Amino acid sequence: MDSASIHLRRMLSRARYAAIGAAIGAGLGGLFSKEAASTGGAIGALVGATFGETRVTARDRIDRIRARGEEEFKRIPLE
Repeated sequence: MDSASIHLRRMLSRARYAAIGAAIGAGLGGLFSKEAASTGGAIGALVGATFGETRVTARDRIDRIRARGEEEFKRIPLE
């Protein structure tokens, strides 16, 4: 996988989880007041974007480890 596609996947993941986090944060903050809804939305977006960033990075690492394990398994002579 080239760096451009990894970068694009990371951007899309960040945006997706930021939107989900903002909606959840604003909904929870809206239970208290308008100001809390705004603050909750901002904090939720920040947390969501951070989660989206680490999720893609972790998934790429897991995929690389899995591929490396499959390659090593293919080198084992089965007699």
